[in-house]
Amino acid sequence: MSYTTADPGPPALRLASTGTLTYGLSVGEVLGVSTLNGARLIAGRAGLERVVQRLNVMEVPDILSWVKPNELLLTTGYPLRNTPQSLDNLVADLDERGLAALAIKLGRYLDSLPAEMIAQADRRGFPLILLPNDVGFDDILNQVLTDILNRQASVLARTEEVHRALVQIVLCGGGLQEVVDEVATLLDVAVVVLDGEQRVLAGAGPDEHVQAMRAFDAGRHAACGRGGCGIIGAHGTGDHLVVPVMAGGFDHGRIIAFSPGGTLRGSDLGILERAATVAALVVTKQQAVAAVESKYRADFLRDILAGRAGDDDRVVAHCDGFGWDLDRPVMVIVAELDGRPRGGGPAAEPDAKGRAKPPDADAAARGGRGAEERSAQERLAAAWTTAVRRHDRGAAVASFAHEVVAVVGAEGDDPAELTAGPVQAMLKEASSIFAEHLPVRRTFSTGVSRTVTSPAALPEAYEQAVKAVRVGRQLNGTGARAHFDQLGVYRLLSLVSDPEELHAFVRETLGDLAADDEPELVDLRRTLQVLLETNLNVAETARRLHFHYNTLRYRIGKLERMLGAFTEDAHLRLNLTLALHVLRMRGI
Repeated sequence: MSYTTADPGPPALRLASTGTLTYGLSVGEVLGVSTLNGARLIAGRAGLERVVQRLNVMEVPDILSWVKPNELLLTTGYPLRNTPQSLDNLVADLDERGLAALAIKLGRYLDSLPAEMIAQADRRGFPLILLPNDVGFDDILNQVLTDILNRQASVLARTEEVHRALVQIVLCGGGLQEVVDEVATLLDVAVVVLDGEQRVLAGAGPDEHVQAMRAFDAGRHAACGRGGCGIIGAHGTGDHLVVPVMAGGFDHGRIIAFSPGGTLRGSDLGILERAATVAALVVTKQQAVAAVESKYRADFLRDILAGRAGDDDRVVAHCDGFGWDLDRPVMVIVAELDGRPRGGGPAAEPDAKGRAKPPDADAAARGGRGAEERSAQERLAAAWTTAVRRHDRGAAVASFAHEVVAVVGAEGDDPAELTAGPVQAMLKEASSIFAEHLPVRRTFSTGVSRTVTSPAALPEAYEQAVKAVRVGRQLNGTGARAHFDQLGVYRLLSLVSDPEELHAFVRETLGDLAADDEPELVDLRRTLQVLLETNLNVAETARRLHFHYNTLRYRIGKLERMLGAFTEDAHLRLNLTLALHVLRMRGI
């Protein structure tokens, strides 16, 4: 697609405080207008590229209170006729306020300018212009402002034409890639759209340029406001332009244009701004579609885990449309944020067979979770989705009200898979991604079910994973990872609904050994635990605890005086073992 709008050349520009681009003329261009043919630059040649965006006339001595950045200040020197000494500081004061240049008429009120004023203008690169006596200020004001407005109108017309073309691409079904291709063609540069996590959403141009932009960190060079900014490269050239992609107050990433030759112009930033607006429209549309699809997938997975999705053939066929492969041995993984109780109400009630129900997606809204909790849950879902997709393309992943559930392929039914193999790789990667992008440190616990070979067994596997999360957290605290087969007797202990009953059992069975406030009693309890673990093998217990054999015999005698003859009573040993297991459990 080509554009025939006349190109007025690279315009000078600046970013207004509102984030809106305003165009102007450079001081050098101002000196080229016809009304200033007789004007002469007497100092500050290094500042000829300063931008003139407005003009002002100096009529009062306290002009500093009225000037604005990017102004060309005109004066006859009349306000300074009685205080010529103030001219020495005038250049510094105007330069510090961001003025573009000072144009002055000599002869009527001032005969000459002080040498120090001229020297200071040269040092600062602040242009001093000597105006001809036969030119009126009104002529200068009229022509320069007209040229500025014409320049801005021309650039805006081209930008608007580009905007219409980009919108038309979207209306015809195009996406980010088509938008980026069009912008890259218009500007003849490489263009890329990055999301907030530096992932490339779309790119056009040589691969090496796209990769360079991916590694480019705009924050190292300049702060980008919502209206966009130009980034000056390492060699002082205009090789980068960066504009945030914003929609509804959310930052969706940024669009970057890159020209290693430094050919980007000021007017290109306006085009890139329009492209960012269109990109935000595309991203918002994609997110809306993705949200609907995600809810549909989550609803169906919830039906599968509740046992109401139909027979195996229907489930497998339906899942195939989502890209899920459930026609293989699989296991269920449940990840749940720590520091939040599992929801009550309908989400926590068992079904008719006594199984845990998958949480209702609306229960969280009814419970009134805060924005921070929702953000953490979304991050957890994103982390798990990314991690699972990298290791198992056929896995099913969905976020429910209080947890993220994944159904992944299983290589076997060995609990050791939790500490080695694909499951462990997923856990590590999900934890890393989750911690990396959350502003407040949070942890999550994970439970893994046994392997099942048919979709009909998934409700039971889901229940196992939920139990593994709950009991694993009781045993190991926050950040726990547990396989259902590793729970052992703790599964039974976790079913006791009254924690006080467990506490009473511990006190009755262990007596003084249940206390944690005396180191000697804690040490004796440790001795008892190792004795029971070694099936009363005194020699092995002494070796593990680094005790002399006779010392251990003495301790055993002391323990039996406190607890009873557990070395001879199998039932007492069972009670002691259970009491020690209860003490190991947290959160009861």
